[in-house]
Amino acid sequence: MIEVQGLSVALGGRPVLSDVALTVRRGEWLAVIGPNGAGKSTLLRAIMGLIPCEGSVLFDAAPLGRPRERARTVAFAPQTPGLPPDMTVFDYALLGRTPYIPYLGRESRRDREVTASVLDRLDLTALAGRRVENLSGGERQRVVLARALAQEAPVLLLDEPTTALDLGHQQQVLELVDHLRLADGLTVVTTLHDLSLAGQYADRLLLLADGRAVASGRPSQVLTEALVGKHFDAHVKIEPGPDGRPVVHLVRGR
Repeated sequence: MIEVQGLSVALGGRPVLSDVALTVRRGEWLAVIGPNGAGKSTLLRAIMGLIPCEGSVLFDAAPLGRPRERARTVAFAPQTPGLPPDMTVFDYALLGRTPYIPYLGRESRRDREVTASVLDRLDLTALAGRRVENLSGGERQRVVLARALAQEAPVLLLDEPTTALDLGHQQQVLELVDHLRLADGLTVVTTLHDLSLAGQYADRLLLLADGRAVASGRPSQVLTEALVGKHFDAHVKIEPGPDGRPVVHLVRGR
């Protein structure tokens, strides 16, 4: 379980998040949505402990420990990571196994097997020997996710995991995350730009606007025409999809 209370962040003296609270139960998927500049990525980085913040962030009622322990608890896939250009896809994904490799030791057979399995699930096996610098934007996005999944951490934080992915790979990635969540009891927190995707896959949504949490609840409670229209300054029509979850349609202006 993740419990966040009174979370506030200031960057360069400017408030970015103010008094944000959230709870994510074990095995639940929370999607953080909001307009550009709302503080979505900052929220994930604060939960991960990568930036200073006020308030409390607890995992099963305890703060994150040292970096090695933290990496065994939480896996984080940023939206725009720095990728070593000369590293191969396999070796970069293998970095996710670092928390399990002894100091001054080498990776084990299991570490390599876990990495190979993740690459296969993300349709990356054919690219395993390719250098990261030679990948497309969508391929890089999947490689970053592969490294996070190779950590086998019980908590997964994903910042815009479908950015730069085509439609088929968007579905592939989200279906895989959902499968792992249900099969292994992962707790998942993602930021998602696409409101319909957030409504399709997440158990609950948190809507941020101007650094504050303005709505939270089931997708049908948060994805309303009134809330989306107000906070995204958009004219939309929201209808239930085949499974009853909300689908957001832009309405063309006249």
